[in-house]
Amino acid sequence: MDSAFDSSPVGILGGGQLGKMLAQAGADWNLNLHVLDPAEDCPAACCAKQTLGDFRDYETVLKFGADKKIITIEIEDVNTKALEVLSGKGIRIYPGPEALGIIKDKGSQKQFLQSQGIPTSEFSLTSSRQEIENLVRENKLQTPFVQKLRTSGYDGRGVLMVNSPADLNLLLEGPSLIEEKIRVQTEIAVLAARNTHGEVATYEPVEMIFHPEANLLLYQESPASISPAAASRARKIAADLIHSMKIIGLLAVEFLIDENDQVLVNEVAPRPHNSGHHTIEGNLTSQYHQHLRCILGLPLGLTQVTGHTVLINLLGEPGFSGPAKYQGIDSCLALPGVYVHLYGKKETRPWRKLGHVNILGKTREDVKEKADWVRNHLKVIS
Repeated sequence: MDSAFDSSPVGILGGGQLGKMLAQAGADWNLNLHVLDPAEDCPAACCAKQTLGDFRDYETVLKFGADKKIITIEIEDVNTKALEVLSGKGIRIYPGPEALGIIKDKGSQKQFLQSQGIPTSEFSLTSSRQEIENLVRENKLQTPFVQKLRTSGYDGRGVLMVNSPADLNLLLEGPSLIEEKIRVQTEIAVLAARNTHGEVATYEPVEMIFHPEANLLLYQESPASISPAAASRARKIAADLIHSMKIIGLLAVEFLIDENDQVLVNEVAPRPHNSGHHTIEGNLTSQYHQHLRCILGLPLGLTQVTGHTVLINLLGEPGFSGPAKYQGIDSCLALPGVYVHLYGKKETRPWRKLGHVNILGKTREDVKEKADWVRNHLKVIS
């Protein structure tokens, strides 16, 4: 049997929905997967061996990783110091602690992009909300701008659109990245993959539509309705970035295309990503199988699309908190080309991400029509 498929344990830091779908892909190959997560009912516990513990804690990560062949992640907010020690002991860490340390801090991430000559928005770094208020008062910073906490922000948290001085009372506290607010034409994302042999593949760009209040991805379309030149530029940037960061695994690169058709990098994530959920049915190789191919040293899978795909995030409906109930799921599953993925989270609350739906078809119009129907009929309530 190939050594990639032996019984050596592979560890995943984080047991959320990304960990679950990664473990589901690993189950196809009978891999010995373990997850570290502090929640007893974490989504990945259904299909991987769980160790209960905090992936941010130094000693916990050290102990968890001691007997693993490979360690990977499904979330950036992990203890990189422990990963450095484990790497020194010969355990393979993908992505590497150095790249992870850069990316988990949005300020360091931006500085890296700048150092590599990668196009991105203008930015500055601040230490506190008071400093931001002072900069505005001294006319050294003009609204509108975007505030992002440098660490621990994801799924719409840790991000604030400051449209006018009246919004200053909403400022987030903590070291922050301040970006100019771009006049955005389109938001897209590209997945890049790189295996242990240095081979790189990229996926077709997807077009992302966000909820205006929750700042969460509502739905996305694959492939994106952008020019071939913009698609080619975005894929090249993603390939260049995964090379320059020396990442083994996946790198999700989110882009803004401005009114002048400039393709600007917004943020990156070194792991499976929400923008790649559609690949489970919408591409020849899912992002989850691709990530495993990368870290196990296997050949990369083909990334071509299988047709037109719309991905819809299933978010908790406003006004509902409690045990999750899925209204309209039967009628949605009766539609051809509709694939429902539930994450196994027992409780709903407004805007909580509880699953996603992939909707496939031969034409963009057919897919969008079905997607509109699903959006109007499938609701998460309590």
